Order: sequence, then C-alpha cells, then structure tokens
Amino acid sequence: MHAEEPSPPPEPKVPRSNRGWRIRPPAPLNFPPTTRVPDAMHRFAQWSPVLLTIAVVAGPRPLRLVDPPDIRWRPDPPLQGSLVVVLVRPSGDDTAAMVTGDVAGEPLHFEPDGHGSFAALAGVPFSDADTVTVRVTVGSPGRASGTFAAPLTVAKRTVTREQLRTPPQFTRPPDSALAARLERERAMVLAVVEGAHSTPRLWSEPFARPRAAPIRSDFGLEREFNDVVESRHLGVDYAGRRGAPVRAANRGVVALVEDLFYAGRTVYIDHGAGLLTAYMHLDRALVAPGDTVERGQVIGRVGSTGRVTGPHLHWLARYGAVLFDPRDLLTLDLTPLLPPDAVRAGTPPSRRPSGSPGPRPRRPGIPATSPAAPAARPAE
Repeated sequence: MHAEEPSPPPEPKVPRSNRGWRIRPPAPLNFPPTTRVPDAMHRFAQWSPVLLTIAVVAGPRPLRLVDPPDIRWRPDPPLQGSLVVVLVRPSGDDTAAMVTGDVAGEPLHFEPDGHGSFAALAGVPFSDADTVTVRVTVGSPGRASGTFAAPLTVAKRTVTREQLRTPPQFTRPPDSALAARLERERAMVLAVVEGAHSTPRLWSEPFARPRAAPIRSDFGLEREFNDVVESRHLGVDYAGRRGAPVRAANRGVVALVEDLFYAGRTVYIDHGAGLLTAYMHLDRALVAPGDTVERGQVIGRVGSTGRVTGPHLHWLARYGAVLFDPRDLLTLDLTPLLPPDAVRAGTPPSRRPSGSPGPRPRRPGIPATSPAAPAARPAE
C-alpha cells in the first residue's frame, strides 16, 4: 500500500462583499531574500531617532517680548479731578501695534494719532491720593504682548468753601421712602456710567460751552448746606435766567432724562468711549433717551429744580465713574483725537489750570509692578 499523501491544508476562507466579489487580504510586504534594500533606507533607519529628538527638543521658538513703550500724558502733572490725554508710542514706531490700558479702574480707548503714537482720554479722581497708575498693554504681530506701568503724579487742587441755604427737605436725613428713591436714582445713573465704555466715540469736533454765561460756582468747592450737610461741588455752575437755552457740549446720544431728587431735571449725554456730560436743574428737557444730539444743539432750558438756591445750570462731566472738571473739555488740547479737518479748522489752545506746575520730561514705561490705582470715586 502506498502511504497516503497528506491532503493540502484548506484554503483560507475568503470573505465576499455584499455583491459577491471576492475580497482578498493584501499580500505581505516582505522583501524576497534576494532583494537588496537601498542604502538610503538604511541611513534613514539609522538617523531617524536622532532627527526625532532634535525636532522634539527644538519645538516652536518662544515669541520675543515687546520693548517698553514711551508713555506720556498731558497736562503733567494734572490736578485732582482732571481729564488727561494719555499718549503711548510703541518702540520702533510699530504702527501695527495694539494698545490697551486703564487708569483709576477705568479702561482706556486708544486710537492712532497719525504720528506714530496712540492717544486716549483718562480721568484722574478727586481724591487724597498723590499718584495714580497708568497701566498700558502693548501687543505686536510676532511679539509677545507686555504690560507696563508708569506712576502719574497728581497735583493738589486749591479750593474754597461756601455756605448755602436750601429748603430743609434737602438737608434732613432721608426717610425710608426717600432712601428707596435715592437708591433707584443711583442705580439709573450707574447703568448710564457702566454703558459709556461700550459706546464708540461719537464726537469729532472740539467741545463747546453749554452756556455763554458767567460761572457762579467752580469745580471742587467745599459746600455746607444750612450749616448741616457738607459736600463737594463736582461740577461747574453757569448763571442763567429761567428758560434760557442749554446746549449740548458735543455730539452724542441722550442716555438719561430724569427728574432726580438732588439734581432736579437732568439730561445725560453719552459721547462714547467712556465720556459723559450731564446738564442738571433744568426747567425743561427738550430731548428724550435715545436721541442723537449735535454739538451746540439746544437740549433744555435753565431752571431751579432739585437742591438749588436759584436758577442756574450745573454742568457735570465723567470719564466712566470718575468725575472731573468739565472745563477740561474746553481747555485741554484734544488734537491727537481729532480728525485733520477739525484740526485745520482750529481747536482750543492747551491751557494749564491755575496752580499746575510746568511739564515734566518724557518717561518710558516700566514693568507693571506698581500697586493698583486707587478706586474711582463712587457716583454721587
């Protein structure tokens, strides 16, 4: 008998597709014994661990930090309760730089001035602090952004004291109903203040006086009402007979028209980029919330509503929550923030307030290691 030859192993089962076609697994990628592997592949296999290590260690290059900018402001030094123009020039005149910042807790809205610098308005609080911090962040394409700070010295404002007589209801401690009203009014004004930074700048001309009349009471006065209540006058009073016109200081949107207990009939105008002006003790308001008003437009009539001794206009200005002398809008050189056609038409000259020392030399920004700026004076 012949030995039976072993039967060949069964062929592996080849799967079929749902259309009946045979699907064969790929052939193994083995080189036949006689095939020569190219030298290049040997060299790649030999050096690949080294190349991989170099790629991992090298990684992306860290961005170089921007150089400290030049930070200036004017006037220098400002008085307590002042408006200032902050000027920042990035190192190397980088026109593609992005500049942000804050002063006294209020954000700054920088714009290119057309001469290599960035300009913004800022408010200096009327407080006992002798310095506030100007904090600036500069970013540039291809560079890591950096935050820098410079101490802004504040000069003491010389003020006087006056005594006034008003109806007794304005000096008595408020009862529960009046306290609730005052709280509602404070919340309304606070909402206007908080919204000012979200409005884009709406003005492009120099500011104008709201009344062509003498000033009766100056900014910063210490006041005493009926020998009882003491306060500080954080606005400017213009004389006027009842019914005389009151004009908008510049273009903006009416943010509030309200009859307030102490301020009387009041109009707030939002000029954008944090800047607000208010017109108080009006007999009548001729605008409504949401109205866009132009520079010099009549918005109300002089009156004697609220806590007053007679008809007059109380003009108030804020940068965010910071109250400042509104006449700074008339005397401060705002040229860096004005378009060329407005500059050619003529802008108010820069006048240093009385008692303010002369200018100081320019200074570069320093790393932000200074203590935080004092909080802004709360709304009154």
